[in-house]
Amino acid sequence: MHSLSRARRPLAASAAALLLAGCATVDIDREIGALNDSLPGFTQGALARQTEPRAQAQRAAADALLAQPLALDVAVRLALVNSPGLQALLAERWGEMAQAEQSGRIANPVFSFERMRSGSELEIGRMLSLGLLDLLTWPQRQAVARNQVAQARVQLAASVVDQVSQVRQAWVRAVAAQQLLAYAGQVGQAADASAQLARQMQRVGNFSTLERARQQAFQADATGRLAAARHAATATREELVRLLGLDDAQASRLQLPDRLPDLPDLAKELQTAPAQALREQRLDWQLARLQLDAAGRAQGLDLLSSLVDTELGLRRDTHFNDATGERATARGFELSLRLPLFDWGAARRAAMNAQSLAAAHHYEAVTRGAASQWRQAASARRTAWEIARHHRDEVVPLRRTISDENLLRYNGMQIGVFELLADAREQIASVMAAIDAQQQFWLADAALAATLVGRPQGSVMSISTSTPSAAAAPAH
Repeated sequence: MHSLSRARRPLAASAAALLLAGCATVDIDREIGALNDSLPGFTQGALARQTEPRAQAQRAAADALLAQPLALDVAVRLALVNSPGLQALLAERWGEMAQAEQSGRIANPVFSFERMRSGSELEIGRMLSLGLLDLLTWPQRQAVARNQVAQARVQLAASVVDQVSQVRQAWVRAVAAQQLLAYAGQVGQAADASAQLARQMQRVGNFSTLERARQQAFQADATGRLAAARHAATATREELVRLLGLDDAQASRLQLPDRLPDLPDLAKELQTAPAQALREQRLDWQLARLQLDAAGRAQGLDLLSSLVDTELGLRRDTHFNDATGERATARGFELSLRLPLFDWGAARRAAMNAQSLAAAHHYEAVTRGAASQWRQAASARRTAWEIARHHRDEVVPLRRTISDENLLRYNGMQIGVFELLADAREQIASVMAAIDAQQQFWLADAALAATLVGRPQGSVMSISTSTPSAAAAPAH
């Protein structure tokens, strides 16, 4: 009796393990909490799943953030608590984790029932069947499923980093476009004044048709640029509205700062990539490593299933004879085996080998390219900072000095009003170029932050080394 009880214990333990494995589910809230801990620079610890109990609190938090001009970090926080697009990404990654978890479970057994009558004889058959290969390979499939869950977890982090990086860059573009629109309006006012004065001077005979046409041509160009600046301000603002997930009422309350943040001090910034940022902390490296491991694990399982597919069934048949009243019961098992007569799995094995080879080369490419991506992003940020600082410390002050000197010359009647207006336009153009350079720095700064965690945003640096052509209007 005791020996029978001891024999049943391993069976009970195995059954309990199978039951627990079947009941395990992905806890998305715990995954989001771990993501907040691992990426505080992107999530600020504020990422959470939107649920019905949290909806009112999250709406109140969004309204509180919209009550003041939206700084860069505040914009990120607003997107984290308000954006339905970000919530859709969380739900998609949650589904991928659940599907990966499902792939590691044992398929449910199949119960078959049949009832056959022949004359006075009745036969009832019952069979409980289970995939024997699924049962034998369950530990390996669980390891593959855990790897797939880990891949989905990395993809979740990558999606959040991408979304936050887009919000940061959209905020920079929206604020810069708003600044540039203000200065484009000043250029337009100067162009209107020049054109109106040129028309009056032509009427009294002090201006030729060519000189008046030049001023009007510049006015037409400035008018077109002003219209383009208005659209750019609207388009960049609406892009930010979409990324923040604002509805119409919230969008009407959106306030942006008047100007971009000041340039930080990068004089003592390190010029070499931190080693830890180029390996384990990079999301692309983690994903490539998991894919390489998954390719190796899956290859053995796929190879076995391509050759063998076995199913085991426990059968019980009961035979009734109505004429004699006899009843007979037969018990046994069935074993079905797929025979590899026509397909030996050669093509499938070739595909698996190719996938494993591709995963290995992709892992090597990611490992080798990490430092290069960092150097490129760091160079873009450093260069953008140097150009923006040059505009701030050299170009704009120099233009201001020139403008002050020209004003003195105008007061001394050494130059005319058209020269003074042309100088004002050039000064405004230099300020607009400085704003554009500052915008490029903050875009590059967001791109570098994403590159450090393995989500490079591509080249965003497009800095012009000359002032806008709108400033180069003829004086007379």
